[in-house]
Amino acid sequence: MKTYKLLIAIGIWVAIALGATAQSNRQGLIFDAQTKEPIPGVTLAAPDGKSGVVTDANGRFSLTPTVNEVIVSAVGYRRQQVTLTPNQPLHIALEPAVEDLQTVVVTGNREAALRTETPIAISKLSPRLIEETKPTSIYEVINKTPGVLMVNLNNEQHMMAIRQPMTTNAYFLYLEDGVPIRPMGVFNHNALLELNQFTVSSIEVVKGPVSSIYGPEAVGGAVNFITQRPTAVPTARVGIQFDQWGYQRLQFGTGVQQGKFGIYLGGFVSQQRDSWLASSDYDKSSYFARLDYAFTPRTRLTGTLSYNDYNSQTSGSVDSTAFFARQYVSTTDFTYRKTFSLRSRLTLEQDWKDGSQSFITAFVRNNSVGQNPAYAIRWTTGSSTATGQINSNDFKSYGFIAQHTQKLSFLNSKLLVGATLDLSPNTYYAYQTDMAAELRADKKSVAKYTLIKERPDIQLANYQADIHNIAAYLQYDFEPLPKLRVSAGLRYDRMAFDYINALDKSSGDKSYSQATPKIGVTYDLGNGKGPSSMGLYANYSKGFSPPALTSIFIKRTVPTASGDLFYYNLQPATFDNTEIGGWASLFNNKVYVDGALYQMNGRNELLNIRQPDNSTDYQSAGRTMHRGVELGVTYRPSKQVFFRFGGTHVVHRFVEFTLSQRASDAVQNVDGKDMPSAPRTLWNTEISYYPAWLKNFRMSVEWQHVSSWFQNQTNTVSYGGYDFANARIGYQWKGIELYSNLLNVTDALFATNATRGNNATDRTTYTPAAPRTFVFGIQYSFSGK
Repeated sequence: MKTYKLLIAIGIWVAIALGATAQSNRQGLIFDAQTKEPIPGVTLAAPDGKSGVVTDANGRFSLTPTVNEVIVSAVGYRRQQVTLTPNQPLHIALEPAVEDLQTVVVTGNREAALRTETPIAISKLSPRLIEETKPTSIYEVINKTPGVLMVNLNNEQHMMAIRQPMTTNAYFLYLEDGVPIRPMGVFNHNALLELNQFTVSSIEVVKGPVSSIYGPEAVGGAVNFITQRPTAVPTARVGIQFDQWGYQRLQFGTGVQQGKFGIYLGGFVSQQRDSWLASSDYDKSSYFARLDYAFTPRTRLTGTLSYNDYNSQTSGSVDSTAFFARQYVSTTDFTYRKTFSLRSRLTLEQDWKDGSQSFITAFVRNNSVGQNPAYAIRWTTGSSTATGQINSNDFKSYGFIAQHTQKLSFLNSKLLVGATLDLSPNTYYAYQTDMAAELRADKKSVAKYTLIKERPDIQLANYQADIHNIAAYLQYDFEPLPKLRVSAGLRYDRMAFDYINALDKSSGDKSYSQATPKIGVTYDLGNGKGPSSMGLYANYSKGFSPPALTSIFIKRTVPTASGDLFYYNLQPATFDNTEIGGWASLFNNKVYVDGALYQMNGRNELLNIRQPDNSTDYQSAGRTMHRGVELGVTYRPSKQVFFRFGGTHVVHRFVEFTLSQRASDAVQNVDGKDMPSAPRTLWNTEISYYPAWLKNFRMSVEWQHVSSWFQNQTNTVSYGGYDFANARIGYQWKGIELYSNLLNVTDALFATNATRGNNATDRTTYTPAAPRTFVFGIQYSFSGK
């Protein structure tokens, strides 16, 4: 009995002691000083290095009461030595190391990884860079990426050039938190209209094929927009933005994390009225919500909801007469684009004790695009009439992405396996419109088009397609030698759809399948430690992209010799990419250099041939070559000065491509010629100044250069390219920030896009860039404790 009582007493004493210890342990939180997001994986170590802890997924940690001082360090953040004050909350804000922009990335493998272990060309645009840019359109940020040109088509409309010419083809994958914005087969070069740029925390751009992880369309590259997470401390920000051309925007964001719950809400409403370009008014409303719940520090649930509504007049291009006279008057006042999108995802994440990770994401999309596009106007020289079209493209999606990464003790390796499923019913129709064309005196150009009549009786396309895309992938990473890491992957995709084509009263199914392998190696020459470090990488990857459904089912203007009215014969484009690259952090991390040299060979690349009436004929045949060098440099000599440069020199060339098989045509092929809309050199550089004598003040000057390009496939006419400069200034006082962006400082006359057909009678159409623009804004930011 005495023994029994003694055991009870000891048990009670141990429980009391443990409870007292738990209560006396000091709880703390570490977060990003810029975004206020919690930072996982931060190391807190005693100065003697004998003890330490690591923050969990929510940025939280626990220290014994005997610890009075810690050294706080995390990849991508400045090292801090913190003295702990008794009876005070342990909230530590870490400053990002802005001179080292590419240390931790998530897009390479859909999970956080060191840049030194990722054998691909990848760039990260930091939260600070995005916040200081204060973009009205997302291209203002993305064009700071080495080797990337997001072509501004005004009113947030765009197309892209990443290891490709400036193109509307489906060779780029746009992601929101790792989930594609659109399903494969329904690519739209304007998809980023459906993005809430105000709630983007950071952006990662992968250059070159990443089909082995992300699948088809990730050929030129993938752009992943990482949204704002709930903040570790209560935050709120609200602001307005406007310019002298009638643009106005009201925006807000707020977030907090309390206990197991975290929430972030953000959005904006914007409008354009009576701009420098006639008939270019637009309205956009965009809202984003995110809710996090941590069952445990290792098990987390995240839900997001993104809503976007966009309605714009689409003024289109202008001809040479209007462009060079700076007469920014559209030939149309009736064209438009209306876009609605609703996206939601639910992600369950699990971190295992051995360092392995799993997640499963379920997603839904609801999207519609209706338009009367200016690009669809068909007019032949000298005619007083023209035709256009009204079309609508709608889809709904249901799917999931599942992935597991297993850590293995053998050769410090890990095995990654995943699968995706995407079911997307899609409907599309297009019908003709009749127009009158008011000609200029020379009878070779149009001063104005007038819409006469809609012709739903003349259908140009009308189909229903049930898209079902499935894929499985795996990747194995291991270290056969110290500092040498090998990554090998393989993905199998099958894109299939059942269709009903109302125009030829046919039905059936089509499928495209492909295995896409990759292999890459990284060698860390400095092990990522010390005042200087550097490394090399090399990879081979394969990519493919099936034709978009709108390309297959659009009615040909002229039937083929065999009588085909549609493009059922289009084949998937395939690409083989080989590259070598490296990175270096030098002079106590003051200089960071990142570069790549690549060659990508394409086969059956989807190309369009512009006809005399401005219609398009599609072909997927022949061979192309894309070869270039990319370079990024950042330099921070002091806390007051930051310099950034990113650029590329590239050749996009037809190796073998038959332009026409008609004996009457003067040019039969374009073998050895440059592809159109393919500038060889482009770069973007910026210098920022943060004076010590005026705290919270910033200013920067940016210069964008785009070299000349051929306007047509026969290389007979070129456009001279352009240069322009931007300047930005801002000052924050007690949470109130005043800022101004001066875009196109010198009021340069240039076009972001200039194209023409291959015929001698064709004329150039220009997409004019905005003249000098003054953007003003005021924003109030609140941060709790």
